[in-house]
Amino acid sequence: MSERPQPVYLDVCALCRPFDDQSFVRVRMESDAVKLILQRIREGLLWLALSPVHYREISAIPDVIERVELLGVINNLGHQIKGDFIGARQRAEDLVQQGFGAADAAHVAFAEGGGADFITCDDRLLKKCQKNKLAIWCGDPLQFCIKENLK
Repeated sequence: MSERPQPVYLDVCALCRPFDDQSFVRVRMESDAVKLILQRIREGLLWLALSPVHYREISAIPDVIERVELLGVINNLGHQIKGDFIGARQRAEDLVQQGFGAADAAHVAFAEGGGADFITCDDRLLKKCQKNKLAIWCGDPLQFCIKENLK
């Protein structure tokens, strides 16, 4: 039996990047990186880890087309993280005490619980992750593609 591919946890900010204003070079580059990561997930080379936070945040997206497309992505490609939900909640509460927002803390706690690399486009969140020395790798989509040599 083959081992499960490497888990990656793209927060909703990263998943939404292809829907952002593409007139900025950084946004276009991160959008391409997200698309490349999703392609590797489709190919079975990566494993998209999901939490209930994804569904809650995506269901609140006001743009119907974006919301429906993102739900399609996570429903077709994603896998719910199995594990200790009580532990994830406690970890999220600890992260909130360290200055994380509630949703960001929940995303990070679930990613840690699933042993997944955590990918976001939120610079402030990345700084908090780096400052708090998490048990998992954290970075933006471009950094992940460079780290994994995705082309």
